Parts: sequence; structure tokens; C-alpha cells
Amino acid sequence: MVGARANNMQSGEQLWTPSAARIRDANVTAFSQWLERDRGLRFADYAALWRWSVEDLDGFWGALFEYFHIDCSAPPSCVLARRNMPGAQWFPGTRLNYAQHVLRREHGGGDALLFASESHPLAPVSWQTLGTEVRTLATRLRAAGVAPGDRVVAWMPNIPQTMVAMLATTAVGAIWACCSPDFGERGTLDRLAQLKPKLFFCVDGYRYGGKAIDRGEELRRIVGGLTDLEHVICLPYLDPERTEMPVPSAVPWNSFMQGPAISEAEFRYEQVPFDHPLWILFSSGTTGLPKAIVHGHGGILLENLKNATFHFDLHAGDRLFFFTTSGWMLWNFLTSTPLTGAVPVLYDGHPAYPQPDILWKIADAAGASLFGASPTYVDQLARNGIAPGERYALSNLRTISLAGSPATPECMAWFYRNVKADLWVANGSGGTDCCTGFVGGVPTLPVHAGEIQAPSLGVSVKAFDERGQSVIDQVGELVITEPMPSMPLKFWNDPGDQRYLETYFQEYPGIWRHGDFFRINASGGCAVLGRSDATLNRYGVRIGTAEIYRTLALLGEVQDSLIVNLDLRDGGFFMPLFVKLSPGTKMDAGIESRIRGLLRGEYTARHVPDKIYEVPAIPYTLTGKKMEVPVRRILMGVAPAKAANPSAMADASALDYFIDYVMRQEDYVL
Repeated sequence: MVGARANNMQSGEQLWTPSAARIRDANVTAFSQWLERDRGLRFADYAALWRWSVEDLDGFWGALFEYFHIDCSAPPSCVLARRNMPGAQWFPGTRLNYAQHVLRREHGGGDALLFASESHPLAPVSWQTLGTEVRTLATRLRAAGVAPGDRVVAWMPNIPQTMVAMLATTAVGAIWACCSPDFGERGTLDRLAQLKPKLFFCVDGYRYGGKAIDRGEELRRIVGGLTDLEHVICLPYLDPERTEMPVPSAVPWNSFMQGPAISEAEFRYEQVPFDHPLWILFSSGTTGLPKAIVHGHGGILLENLKNATFHFDLHAGDRLFFFTTSGWMLWNFLTSTPLTGAVPVLYDGHPAYPQPDILWKIADAAGASLFGASPTYVDQLARNGIAPGERYALSNLRTISLAGSPATPECMAWFYRNVKADLWVANGSGGTDCCTGFVGGVPTLPVHAGEIQAPSLGVSVKAFDERGQSVIDQVGELVITEPMPSMPLKFWNDPGDQRYLETYFQEYPGIWRHGDFFRINASGGCAVLGRSDATLNRYGVRIGTAEIYRTLALLGEVQDSLIVNLDLRDGGFFMPLFVKLSPGTKMDAGIESRIRGLLRGEYTARHVPDKIYEVPAIPYTLTGKKMEVPVRRILMGVAPAKAANPSAMADASALDYFIDYVMRQEDYVL
């Protein structure tokens, strides 16, 4: 069921309800039946199953270990030896390997993944090819002296070779980290140089938007900045025919891979403890050096199996397509989905070239059953009047996954109007920190506009008020009150875990504070309302920035916006709104009046900004997040160099307006 109003969808309106067949065939239904049959546990509904999963941690995670048939060369002595946060100890004594579990699907044959780029038509990569290449590369890594615990890093796009390199690295127990090659020299070195890597995978360039992007000069500087490197392996991706590498010391990918193929019987996966480092992901780096977040083999293995199986409802043979780069945590999740037998679709290129709906064209050609999108992407499609359901059959499509920023009711309803009437639109939120979702989709529950369906299994997520009390139907801080196996092992190069503790546990000792504003509804749904440290606190009423952005999206004159609230010395507030207007539009009294009237009419007078400014650009990080916190810090007088890291920005010049504004402003006194 879909409401009739295109731009006035009410939060909480029911958009979809699963059919009896969908509920019957859902993986979470099969798991519930297994629990009843094998463990004697019966749950009346999803809410009861979730409560058990966060109250009986040993029972739930131990059940997953058995249900997913985790292969280990040494069994665990128990599920949870220490329950405290931080420092929980999961499955002590066990030895396993993440890559081994991904590649155990090789026995079934068929397609392991699909790949397309601006210069490469959509084509499959077989399990046999993937497995052979991973084992061959892993053997070459060992011959090059790469040992367990060594760091192997990459500067490569979203292509099959990057996935091969990641799996080969983790197969030998080394630690993987990656930046996409659109990261500049500074942004790359800020991340990878922290790790003192032994080996570096890279490309000579890439194609984007129909243009050849040669990265040889940047590559030479990056290699020069990674002073501990012993090996550089370069894939001539931009120019496959080139014989001279852009870095003189680099070995061509094909040369490094030369040698006899390694069979399954010949290869030995490094057996490592459950908490052995698997890979390192990086925070956005909007303030200071990006945090190097270390995840473990076992924690990521169990969490990705749980998340992909139950909250994305992936089945063997399903094809899923997310637009992502290799530097975003979504890439790590996407390349983990073969754990379930699902087939990821990798795409390297511009999301709107050579046509604005190219991603939908690829999804249709791939026969994708799941399509991942961001609210920003949906807004672009809506503004261009694109209705994918009118252009493509999308016959296999049954699921939409929304992530990246809070999804409005209108954004969710757009899919039912423009794609398919029978779709599970699964909104979710989580983070790089745990490489998963905290709240997300449940295929056996109805979908309501503007809501996330439920907390994820095994995630004891709550909303805390100012007193640290759990609240319902109120906006609070998103916290996690029980440990999860995929919580970071540590931050790299963080003596005494000082930065780790400050980041997550300073506010509520022993409880994870994520930094998002969050609301749990009495009905069971929930909503993430933006970063809590960028939240608008107006006279004691906390307002999520997503509410402002949702309303402004209704105005055709406004292309983008950013709002912050400044706490002033006298106890007052100043809340400026910065808007980028649509092409051909200039700020005038009429537009200002419409903005104020709409915010007041849709919400309250507290939502109305004190002043509205037209800006040439809204600043974003490389991973597509609005830089509300750095802008707020700059406006509060923090030096720009301390407030924001230009190398982590999509366009560093987008901050220039705000820096100049502070120098000339007379609108508030700190």
C-alpha cells in the first residue's frame, strides 16, 4: 500500500506489508524454526527474538556459531569469557580464517561475482577463477615474506582484483586496509602511513565520467611517503598495455601472479585466533587524523553472516548491487556477501554516466534481487524525473536497501511510486566502527514511512536521555549496552586505548555511545536523526538536522543545505541555515519567506533558522557525509586546520565560505 501524496507523506504511514510467502521464505523465519527444533526456544514474534538475542549473549552468538557451521581448526572454550565493554573476549581458544569461509562456497561452482565498469561490460567471475586467483596471490604474498600481522594496503578501485587482494591478504593472516584511488596523496597517507605497511597494491589510474584519470604522479608521492614498504604491486588498470610502471620499483600485477595455479588441496589458510586483526577501516577524518579502526576475523565473520542473512535476507544465488568505492565500509560488506552464497555486483565508474540511470540499467542486466541506494541518490533521481520502473523490467528485484543518511518518508515512498509496488524497502543505520548495521530491515515486518523497522539481532541498542536513562518515543543518544563481536579490537597506534575510550566510552563508562540522535517508537520502529554532536538544541528541545533537510527538500529552489546551532556565552543560541540554491535561482525575500514558513508549518517555530545564507557549495566528506560538525566548530572559533581535514573532503574549497564568514560576521557573539 502506498499513499497518494508525492511530497506530503506522513511519517509512520504503512508502505508495504510482507506476503505470507515472503514471511515463510525469510531466513529469519528459518532461524526461528531451527531454534525451536534444536534448542527448544520459541518466540512469538521478532521483538521477542531480539530481546533474547541481547539478553542471552552466550545463547544467541553460540547458536549462530553452530547455525552458520563455522569451520575452526580449534574449538572455542566458551562463547563469552569477558562480558565487559570495552574488552569483551569472544570465543577464546578457537582458530579460524575469514577468507576460508568466503571461499568455501567455491565447491558449488557458478558465479562468485559480477563486474562492470565504464570500459568493461557486465560479466561474471566464476568461483573457480576467484578461488584460484586468491590462492595464487596468497602463495606469492607468503613467498614475498608477508606474515601474519603484517599490514598489506591498497590504493585500488572497486574491481575484482581488489577483492582478490583482500581475500589473499586475510587468507595468510596479514591485515588489510584500502583507500580508493580518488583519495589524494594527503588523504591516502593520513590513513595508510599510520600502519607502516609491508606491501602496497595500486593502480596507475582509472576512468570516471568518460575521462581517463592518470594517477601516476600522485602514486609516486604516496609510495615515497610509505617509508616501510618492501613491495609495490601495480595493476595497469587505466592502460592495460603499458609495460613501464609509474613507480620504478613496482612489480606488474601479472608478473607477480606468474607461476603454477594453486589447488584447494595444496593451499593452507592461516589459522588465527577469533580476535586476530582482519582489516582496518578508517573514520572520515573530519577532525584530526582518521581513526584506524581494527576489526577481527571472527567478529566480522559472524556479524556479516548474521547481518546479510537476517537483515538483508540474502539467499544463495541472489544478486545484489550497491554503488560504492573500495574505501567505504559498504565495500567490505558487499565483498563479504559471498559468505551467504549471494553474488555481489561490483561497478567502477560514475553513478550517472553515460546516462543518469546507469545504476538501474546495471541492476536490471545483472538480475539484481537487492539494490542499494542512498537518500541523496534518490533525491537526484526524483529531481530529474527518473522512474526506473518505467524503463526497466527489474523482474528479480524484491529488496531496496537504504543507507548513508536518514531516509525521509518521501524518499521511502518514492520507490513504491517509481520502481515497484511490491518491494521491501529496508532502511538502516550503523557505522564503520562495527562494520555493520545497528538497526535495519526485517523482512517479516511491515514497512512504515520514515522509520527503520527494528533493532538488529544481537544489538542492544537504546536511546538515552540527558540522565543516561533509556527512553521510548523520545529523541536521545544512540547507545549500545551489551558487547558485540564486531566491535573494534582497538585503534591502531593508540597507546593505552586512550582515543578508543574517548571516542565511545567517555560519556557513559561501560556503554558504547555512538554519536547519533536516536528514537525508538513504542510501536517498535525507530529512527536515526543525525549526529548528536551536530544536533540542534533549541531552548532545551533537541532537533535532528534530518528534519530540517527533509523539509527543505520539498522546495525546488533549494538544491542542498546545511544547518548548525551555536551555544552562545550568554545562554542563548544562534542557528544559521546555509543553502545552495538550484541553478538560475538567487536568494531573495520570497525564498527566505517560503523556507521559514515551511519549517514553521511542518514542525515548530524552534525549527526556523535565525538567519539564512546562500553558499556556493555544501561541504561533504569523501564518503558523502555533510560536514556539520566541522562547520559548527569553525563558526565557534576553532582554527580551520583543527576543525577539518581537507584531504578527507570531497571538495576542500567548500569550506572557504565558512572560513570567510567567521572573519566578517556580526550576527552573533560567542
